[in-house]
Parts: sequence; structure tokens; C-alpha cells
Amino acid sequence: MKLVRYGNPGQEKPGLIDTAGQLRDLSGLIGDIGPDQLGDAALEALRQQDTGRLPAVEGSPRLGSPLTGIRKFIAIGLNFADHAAESGLPIPAEPIVFMKATSCIQGPDDAVMLPRDSVKTDWEVELGVVIGTRARYVTEDEALGHVAGYCTINDVSEREFQIERGGTWDKGKGCDTFGPIGPWLVTRDEVADPQNLGMWLDVNGRRMQTGSTRTMIFSVAEIVSYVSRFMTLEPGDVITTGTPPGVGMGMKPPVYLKAGDKIALGIDGLGEQRQVVVAYQR
Repeated sequence: MKLVRYGNPGQEKPGLIDTAGQLRDLSGLIGDIGPDQLGDAALEALRQQDTGRLPAVEGSPRLGSPLTGIRKFIAIGLNFADHAAESGLPIPAEPIVFMKATSCIQGPDDAVMLPRDSVKTDWEVELGVVIGTRARYVTEDEALGHVAGYCTINDVSEREFQIERGGTWDKGKGCDTFGPIGPWLVTRDEVADPQNLGMWLDVNGRRMQTGSTRTMIFSVAEIVSYVSRFMTLEPGDVITTGTPPGVGMGMKPPVYLKAGDKIALGIDGLGEQRQVVVAYQR
């Protein structure tokens, strides 16, 4: 299933995209798409519905984050060897774990706002993993069974905040609007192999990133297992798993986002995002 939330910010309704690409309203069946709807039994109940009987949603409403109630937004750094190389950093021996503020989460096509005093705001297309059932000290063999589904994420990053302001990555990762998620949450039964997904990102129509989850240093299963050793993963937690090469910081000379830039990105089977970059607004 491709699950979505649509409508104005703070007023989103649950929906799904049927096999013909039509948006269908789920609000007659569930209140929202959040932690309680991400377990296997709840997803199976939705899967058994006759989608043709669900109300069709006309037009092209705004899409919000495909799930709400996200308690932890966890990120993995330098998870592609070629991205580590362009960053001038060694391949990590273990996953680099940091956090993005949940307040940065927004819809896939909402504007990306440059933070006040930003000088190095950058882009990163990433595979998002949504936890469906509680995971604590799970093995790699068990890990994917705890995943509800997958989504596209733009891990927007302010590099000066991230690297040059005391070395705490979180400062450059959690600014408002720095977490576009979606357009869909694609349930794991529709993703045959999360390690075989093409990824891309354009800025102003120019291809910047082209990659595949095949080249991850640590697989989704390894990441879920690893993170579950250090914190309990709860339903609705999101892990964003690293980016392929082609970020602005790695270019010679570096290129960073400015107001008016247009970003487009996508992952095979998980949908596309489109954002306009805007100046800081109070």
C-alpha cells in the first residue's frame, strides 16, 4: 500500500493511493496514520479493504508527511562510501547515528526555508525507514520484520551549523523545514529489496545525485539492528539512512542552496518530492 496524509498543515486526513494512482480517503476507517496504524495487523486490515469503495479525492491536494506521531527522527551519516570520500572523511567502522528534530518534519512538496544566518544549506536524498513494531536488541535477521514501510526523505543540512559550530551534527540537521518526508509511506510488502532502489536529486533541473541503496555501507537490516542496541525503536520512529554522492558540499567549488532554487528528488517506487527554497521568515 501507498499511504498518504493530505490537506492543509495540521488538518491532514489519512488516505491511500490505489493501483490506478487515484487518491482515496481513509478517514471513514481510521482517524489518522500514526503509530497505532503501523503494526502488521492494522496494516493488513487496511490491505483487505476494497479500495474501489473508498471515496475518491478529486484534484491535487497538498500532501503532508505520510505519518504523524513521529517520536524519534533518527539519521545515519556517511553511509555511502563515495559520499564519505567526497566529504573527505573515512568510511565509518560503525554507523554514525545522530538525530533530526521532529519539528523539522514537513510535507514532501512544502517549501524549504533557509535558516537565519545560513551560508551552507545543502541537499541529501535518502531512504527513510518507518518502524512498525517495537524493536530492542533485535538481530539483523529479525530487523526488517519490525519495519512498517519505506519513504523518500530529503535530509536538508546546514553544513556550517553542522560542522563548524562545535561539531554537533544535530545543529545543522534539525532546522525548521529540514525534514520533508513522503509523498507516500510504502508498506514493506511492496518493497521487494530495500537494498536495490535507485535514488536521484536535481537542483534547478540539473542532476546532482544519482545513486542506489545497493552501495550503502550498512544495510537497512544492519541499521535497524544496530540502532536498537542503543535506543528502543517504537512504532512511528523514522530512520533516514544516508545519501549517495553529489551533495553541494562535495563539489569543487562547493554549491549551496539559495532562495528561489528548485529541488526535485525521488527513489524508485517511493515517489518524488519537489521543493522551492525560500528565504528565512519569522
